[in-house]
Amino acid sequence: MRTILFTGKGGVGKTSIAAATGVKASKFGHKTLVVSTDPAHSLADSFNIPLGKNPVKISKNLYGEELDPQQKMEENWGVIKDYMTRLFNWRGIEAVEAEELAIFPGMEELFSLLEVKKWDDDGTFDVVILDCAPTGSTLRLLSFPEIMDWYMQRVFHIERKAAKLIRPVASRLTTLPLPGDNIFDAVEMLYENLAKMKEILADVERSSVRLVLNPEKMVIAESRRAFTYLSLFGYPIDAVIVNRLMSKEITDPFFDRWKKAQQEHLEEIETSFVSLPIFTSHLFDQEIYGLELLGRLGEDIYGDKDPADLFYQGIPVEIGKDNKTYYLLINLPFSSKSDVEVLKKQNELIVKVGNYKRNILLPLSLANKEPKRAKLEKEKLKIEFEAAS
Repeated sequence: MRTILFTGKGGVGKTSIAAATGVKASKFGHKTLVVSTDPAHSLADSFNIPLGKNPVKISKNLYGEELDPQQKMEENWGVIKDYMTRLFNWRGIEAVEAEELAIFPGMEELFSLLEVKKWDDDGTFDVVILDCAPTGSTLRLLSFPEIMDWYMQRVFHIERKAAKLIRPVASRLTTLPLPGDNIFDAVEMLYENLAKMKEILADVERSSVRLVLNPEKMVIAESRRAFTYLSLFGYPIDAVIVNRLMSKEITDPFFDRWKKAQQEHLEEIETSFVSLPIFTSHLFDQEIYGLELLGRLGEDIYGDKDPADLFYQGIPVEIGKDNKTYYLLINLPFSSKSDVEVLKKQNELIVKVGNYKRNILLPLSLANKEPKRAKLEKEKLKIEFEAAS
């Protein structure tokens, strides 16, 4: 199964792009499911047909679904939520507030993403396209498996053993509700499902993220952050889609400054997204919804290419740590040492290769460290930073 996630800053048109990609993929003969995991669903509006919590056939080979986040929450978090609510009640927090506190921000989208495991297991669809929440929320969700893994490796088993030891004594001394085996079993099941989801979404052979952005300063800045952090957590990105470019056919002088600004931003996009294919779509003269217009949008983006193809394989920027030294790996095919120059400016790393410049926004772990060594081996530039304290 091929899985494609679309994310981008709110308002850039990612739902339309995801829907158009689904229409185009279905025309190539792929049995395609387009799914919205964003609680603020707009996929049904894009297709201009009602969608529900189960796949609805839209046209030949094309299905759509808007997941019920509350249902997914109960399936994956219900047992744990009930325990946490009892715990908050014990601390004197009223019932309604306790229930709200037992649900962390972004959990609805996270549990919707867990459906990837189900689709992968049953093999009903050839291509699953996920219209995700805006980038900030998506990054939090995709980093959650790492956090959960840390907790399970270092804390979970100790907590479970401790609870089992003190439960018989504590029940006679306090009314504090202690977690039972059913709670720990639910946590363990959630961890296994998250690990499977991460395994699928981080598989460079089957899954990828596509960043949707407009040629605007703030949108580019957020997309660059998303690019860095998706790479940091090991999620492969195979394309960038620049949406709503003004066509050359627009000749009214009123739009000249806007077109010039868009061209400058497009050049910045090309230097910011290392090695990635960049697709473009143009600003239409009408609102895009329904199969016909989505089909036109898909043609505008992909031309004669199959949108289910993997346009880039691998993670263009890898960030890691050897012993106490952080490093950053960048794919630089066809480069030689004499071509490469590395500069750091505040929280940006600027890599110049010949006449081309690539700007990489560094994560917080590297933003306050200086690069101390750079070497080019097997078409990969490895930049080492000051030792971690």
